[in-house]
Amino acid sequence: MNQTKIYQLEKSLWTDADFEVMGWHDNPIHAISFDDDSKMSFDIDYIFEWVLRKNKRYYDFWIAPCTLVFEHVYSIALKSDFLPLEIMDISKTIPEPSDNPVAAQSDVVYDWIIETTTGEILFKSTGFKQYVRQIPILINTQGIERNARGGISFSLDNITI
Repeated sequence: MNQTKIYQLEKSLWTDADFEVMGWHDNPIHAISFDDDSKMSFDIDYIFEWVLRKNKRYYDFWIAPCTLVFEHVYSIALKSDFLPLEIMDISKTIPEPSDNPVAAQSDVVYDWIIETTTGEILFKSTGFKQYVRQIPILINTQGIERNARGGISFSLDNITI
């Protein structure tokens, strides 16, 4: 790959306000974490851009390790036939009034569906933040090798651009 090119990252912290311009298709999930603050975190490789090669048959990908954190999470259901998990799509419903003490800090919650290649992750949440942990690199696969991405991480330290 030609690594002399640098991806012009718009920002290093994305939120549910950016939902309509984001897409998670073919993003691998390396790990999932739950914490005491009702947060559910995903260690993913986020594909910022698909680049059609000159042969017009294959793609290269601008991709970076990211931590995707859903806030005030409850009513979780994980249905998967096997691993690994790769995101096909993330969707949400129209906001509804919050009916759970977990989400009391927010007026509304959404029903979220993360479709994967092997099942679904369903839950309620007030929204998300996605932290970009490294500058995107251009590679010919849809996932970064574990050593190159710094292993599994749920770091909330986004890069400075």
